[in-house]
Amino acid sequence: MSDSTVPEIYGWTLERHILEQQRHVAGASGEFTKLFQQLALAGKIIGSRVNQAGLADVLGVTGDVNVQGEEVQKLDVFANHALIRCLEAGGQVCLLASEEVDDPIPIPTRFPLGKYVLMFDPLDGSSNIDVNISIGTIFSVHERLSGATEKPGLRDCLQPGHKQVAAGYIIYGSSTMFVYTTGKAVHGFTLDPTVGEFFLSHPNIRLPERGKIYSVNEGNSAKWDDRVRSWVDAMKQEGSGPGRPYSSRYIGTLVADFHRTLLKGGIFAYPADNRNPEGKLRLLYEASPMAMIAEAAGGAATTGHERILDLQPRELHQRVPLYIGSKLDVEDLERALG
Repeated sequence: MSDSTVPEIYGWTLERHILEQQRHVAGASGEFTKLFQQLALAGKIIGSRVNQAGLADVLGVTGDVNVQGEEVQKLDVFANHALIRCLEAGGQVCLLASEEVDDPIPIPTRFPLGKYVLMFDPLDGSSNIDVNISIGTIFSVHERLSGATEKPGLRDCLQPGHKQVAAGYIIYGSSTMFVYTTGKAVHGFTLDPTVGEFFLSHPNIRLPERGKIYSVNEGNSAKWDDRVRSWVDAMKQEGSGPGRPYSSRYIGTLVADFHRTLLKGGIFAYPADNRNPEGKLRLLYEASPMAMIAEAAGGAATTGHERILDLQPRELHQRVPLYIGSKLDVEDLERALG
């Protein structure tokens, strides 16, 4: 078989891509590459179980309620354990934190400690698990603040988003994709299940400067501030701004709604409301990693009044409003909210 019959994509696995990036980093130790190998392994394990959800006994709730006050799905538990087991033993992380767990998750003493802190939402979109809609894993990577002789703890987790060294998500849908950034560019890799590898399929993803889609749960509109309601109404009116009216698309899984926004442009919004005055999405597990991806792709992310990546976290499960997507659409939103 001649080389010309082998698609270019099959030369660039996720591992090779990260190794290539690390060659340009002075003093790179290989820990980052190993960390991503374990994240990719966890994604393959979770994706495999998601694809069997209608056949294996993994649908439905466990009967427990998590720290967020939400019913715990069986697949939530599986994904959470898969990530912990894949990452705790490798020697790349010193501490883990999960949206599903009240406190930071220490690394067992029998394993070596690394220089990274990993925070994750093991399975975003739990409410859509049973109806075969795309769901995903979101992750955020920081370097530890505690010294090598100190015990890692909460302060290692409570770092602003602009200090992230990497962020990304794995989306389980019509295909399984691994999307990540280290702050300079955003790259997407699609899993070939016949080979068992993620291959580069979406190099250097760029968010369009302006889109044609807005994404928000309008069922909550009665609880919104009047300015938010007026902004959404304007999105639907002819001539009320550039490109108007916009089309409405809302899936109800942050990973899926953001993935569409990243590729097609527009804006995703989860405003605060009178029942959730601080917002609904989690800063450390959802808003901050997605904001890093959006900005690296040329977009923006805000609470409506403040850049997401500038927020100093106060607590592990802090919630915030989130408006994220194309730069000009986010700027329009900020003007509308004053």
